[in-house]
Amino acid sequence: MIDCDGYRPNVGIILCNQERQVFWAKRAGQEAWQFPQGGIRRHETPLEAMYRELEEETGLLPDHVKMIGHTRDWLRYKLPKHLIRHSSHPICIGQKQIWFMLRLVGDEVCVRLDTIARPEFDSWRWVEYWYPMREVVFFKRHVYRRALREFAPLIFDEHEVKRARQRLSLFSDTQRF
Repeated sequence: MIDCDGYRPNVGIILCNQERQVFWAKRAGQEAWQFPQGGIRRHETPLEAMYRELEEETGLLPDHVKMIGHTRDWLRYKLPKHLIRHSSHPICIGQKQIWFMLRLVGDEVCVRLDTIARPEFDSWRWVEYWYPMREVVFFKRHVYRRALREFAPLIFDEHEVKRARQRLSLFSDTQRF
């Protein structure tokens, strides 16, 4: 399903633990790490897609998590030209995503990356909250930054958010710190 602007509707999932670390997963057979994400099927709401993707990619069920929030708007990223499949129609130029922030309330032993025939991920770990923003593939970086900044007040106090925003404002999306 591609919208009239060429974007595939998608959900992104940021899962945090009690220590405010986030779930960071390695794509199967690659050295690329990312948050769980996936397409929204026809006749599926973003919330339904999020729970389906959560189970498919992490093995976690709704009982294992608590929803903390979701982004107010779609966040979009364009694919680099070399990743656009010009032979498919309609052509997908990128993804538009509704992001969800979840907290793990179940035991992390419930995480299973092998619940589907072709798992998306082959490894995972907990990382510091802001780490993914600077480590994800470059073309997703601005979306990660926007989602993490929008969700930060949901898990950090006002002083911690202000300090993080000051630190982050010193760096562009392409620089590492």
